[in-house]
Amino acid sequence: MKNAFLPINSKECKERGWDSVDFVYISGDAYVDHPSFGASIITRVLENEGYKVAFLSQPNWKKDDDFLQFGRPRLGFFVSSGNIDSMVAHYTAAKKIRRDDAYTPGGRAGKRPDRAVIVYTKILKRLFPDVPVIIGGLEASLRRFAHYDYWDDEIKPSILIESGADLLSFGMGEKQTAEIANRLNNGESIADLTDILGTCYVTDVKNTPYGGVECPSFDNVVSSKKEYAKSCRIQQDEQDHIRGKMIKQKHSSKMLVQNKPMPPLTQRELDRVYSLPYMRAYHPSYKKLGGVPGIKEVEFSITHNRGCFGGCNFCSIAFHQGRYVTSRSKKSIMAEASQLVNMPNFKGYIHDVGGPTANFRNPSCAIQNEKGLCKGKKCLAPKPCPNIDVNHSEYLDILRSLREIDGVKKVFIRSGIRYDYLLLDKDDSFFKELVKYHVSGQLKVAPEHCSAAVLDKMGKPHIEAYIDFSRRYFAYTGEINKEQYLVPYLMSSHPGSTLKDAIELALFLKKNKIRPEQVQDFYPTPGTISTCMFYTELDPYTLEKVYVAKSSHDKALQRALLQYFNPKNRSLVEEALIKAGRRDLIGTSANCLIKPSAKSGFDAKYNGKGYNKISGRKNFAKR
Repeated sequence: MKNAFLPINSKECKERGWDSVDFVYISGDAYVDHPSFGASIITRVLENEGYKVAFLSQPNWKKDDDFLQFGRPRLGFFVSSGNIDSMVAHYTAAKKIRRDDAYTPGGRAGKRPDRAVIVYTKILKRLFPDVPVIIGGLEASLRRFAHYDYWDDEIKPSILIESGADLLSFGMGEKQTAEIANRLNNGESIADLTDILGTCYVTDVKNTPYGGVECPSFDNVVSSKKEYAKSCRIQQDEQDHIRGKMIKQKHSSKMLVQNKPMPPLTQRELDRVYSLPYMRAYHPSYKKLGGVPGIKEVEFSITHNRGCFGGCNFCSIAFHQGRYVTSRSKKSIMAEASQLVNMPNFKGYIHDVGGPTANFRNPSCAIQNEKGLCKGKKCLAPKPCPNIDVNHSEYLDILRSLREIDGVKKVFIRSGIRYDYLLLDKDDSFFKELVKYHVSGQLKVAPEHCSAAVLDKMGKPHIEAYIDFSRRYFAYTGEINKEQYLVPYLMSSHPGSTLKDAIELALFLKKNKIRPEQVQDFYPTPGTISTCMFYTELDPYTLEKVYVAKSSHDKALQRALLQYFNPKNRSLVEEALIKAGRRDLIGTSANCLIKPSAKSGFDAKYNGKGYNKISGRKNFAKR
């Protein structure tokens, strides 16, 4: 059936005349057939390969009925938690239960289990023990090795071993999915599919393949934080499709084997994937439930690239998509824009033309095309590599052409702009047109912090780059007489951030008249360098000690400092300043963060500005 959703139940299969299906794709998300949703891409790729695919969304894991409704699939099950890790979907950084879920009809929480991939897979293996189960998506990809689990505060084994699945597909997945499906269709056993790039499998230790690199075992990383840090570095360093090696990790009598990463899709392959017949909407059965909120931000957005050579330590993109940047052709992007214009609810606004980083179109330098990305180094931090190629001309040409399409009123960029990369471009045409045409009142950028020590642990550029960018942004905004703003993303309690660093950031914000409405606490999610630092209190690249604010109260102190101006935070800010020996910042002078109160320890002999009336010295006395 052309231009139709995939069947989501046995009734819809019968309407297609199907007595059985080749694959069942199970997702912890509602079914949204849009190319911003990984499940949609994978299922359309399978369909394009000629397979009958059923989409089982958010099955009731407390009963077997949903899992049995399609019967035994001819070839296998694909399992994913959805667009994000199920634990992140359920819990905040403070481990509090979220009240809503953007990937569920009506925004209702609780429609998927914790650790969805494991729960779904164990049910399938009980009901269909001989049917291949392939796990993938973000949750599986980032948990493919022994990993620190923030929610249980412990090291867990590879999700492939814990779930009992047959194979794990990591990364974006299109090529390995097609190869897995075709080889199963050709009669190969799932147990024999041990050579597919971009996959992990488990074997007996005695069958461990030669070559590659072995990282510390599960037992070793459980017993030693230093060994865990070494393990994480190996895993991060080998995530390169050109120079990366096979990685092995022993789990008791079993060996987890990760094959080399699958090469990213070429431009032609990307164009083909994005030309598949997506409905660009949630399944109509959800309309009566209020729709799926997660589509609102992306419904009229276009993804033009993949990969990110920015490589921030707290971001999982490098470990999942990879650092090598690939992009779609202008022709493909324009074709998708034409589709948007013809949609009945399109109002003339393309909400985004972006990706992991909006203003990346090509690899950061020519060297990596032959040798891969540099091991243990970053392209932009702490300073830009001298070999970096900076050019916005192709991206700018695409944006200009999109603006000229009949029916398009505005083209916005809402994905992150890497401003340090932008500043390296000697041609300021993109910068000026970004400000003039592509900002919807405010531009969101991510300096994250101002302390050089903290930014180094984040893998981010130093704050001078943001200051320079901010100055030029407002200068260009002034030239066109527009009232536009910068909204900086800021992060509290990242590994390496002390109270002193948080105070430094608070003073920076006050000096620059920045009052952030939201502050993100560092969230230790699987698969990042920063999470490794959080757990081990070691830098995996130097093995040097790293300060980590771990208690909820220590985190609250840092978070409050970033919003020192909020009256609700006053007591926490006061406690933080006193604890850090910065009573001088409690007073009424211009450089103070908060005013004194009766509980501040200031009495009549002080003038309320943090200074002793008699001596003129700053008051550092204890309460």
